[in-house]
Amino acid sequence: MAADAEFLIDRRRLRRKLTLWRVVGIGALVVAVGAVGYRARIGEGRFFAVNQDQIARISIGGFIAGSDATRKLIERVGKSDSVKGVVLSISSPGGTTTGSEELYRNIRALADKKPVVAFVDGTAASGAYITAIAADHIVARETALVGSIGVLFQYPEVSGLLDRVGVKVETVKSSPLKAEPSGFAPTSPEARAALSAIVMDTYGWFRGLVAQRRGMSDEQLNAVADGRVFSGRQSVPLKLVDELGDERKAVAWLETERKIQKDLPVRDWKPKAEGGLTLWSSLGTAADLAGFDGLAARLRALGAETTAIGQGGLLALWRPAP
Repeated sequence: MAADAEFLIDRRRLRRKLTLWRVVGIGALVVAVGAVGYRARIGEGRFFAVNQDQIARISIGGFIAGSDATRKLIERVGKSDSVKGVVLSISSPGGTTTGSEELYRNIRALADKKPVVAFVDGTAASGAYITAIAADHIVARETALVGSIGVLFQYPEVSGLLDRVGVKVETVKSSPLKAEPSGFAPTSPEARAALSAIVMDTYGWFRGLVAQRRGMSDEQLNAVADGRVFSGRQSVPLKLVDELGDERKAVAWLETERKIQKDLPVRDWKPKAEGGLTLWSSLGTAADLAGFDGLAARLRALGAETTAIGQGGLLALWRPAP
């Protein structure tokens, strides 16, 4: 009997412990979900009072491939009465030319409603530099990388590999330049010339944007438009950026040149998650929940780059040689 009584007492103690840990676990889950929701609401600028004046920070990072969520975010910032100015925080090697063009035009539309300053926090190369010149003023860190004004078209050519494994791809097409380059055969001179014409036409468009937005002469443009990147220190005399400094310098420009009220809080505005669940978005969400914002952004950017390259197209992208 004594043993049975002790057994029952032990079971009751175990149940109490399990109940306690269940309550603790549920409480931790509620806190975690609340924290994620809190951060998301701050990111969209909605947690704070609607009438609280602020400067919106929009971060442009990773591979630029065009995003409906980013477009909607920029539109929300433009419509917000509480946003008095915008800081574009840029750290990106660029992306597709179409994605960069879309982002440029969306930012120019925003600049018609709010003063916009770009802050190059790390890299603003190729398509990301197109993003920067959409702003009214560019501030860069001294060691930032800026420029890479150029366009490229990349594709794999695997005919040598196919020959080695004994695989031959037969093609029937309506004209010699249809579906060129294919990657299954060496590129013909005619196909290469056609691709080169597209690349050079888009390069001319890129140069025109830079000349217009940065007020450069042909001579000044030729000195910076050969595909190189420049440091922030080099970029000021070359007219690629306006001044050196950190984000506080960018905010100070809004205050002094655009008469924005001083000491306004700078709030992060982030795009809502786009529909569709992918491996990269799932990994990014997991990193977000774990508090690794930087890792989450890199995972989502890698997914965007993989998708964009798979779809093909021209790139305004800077990538150091391995």
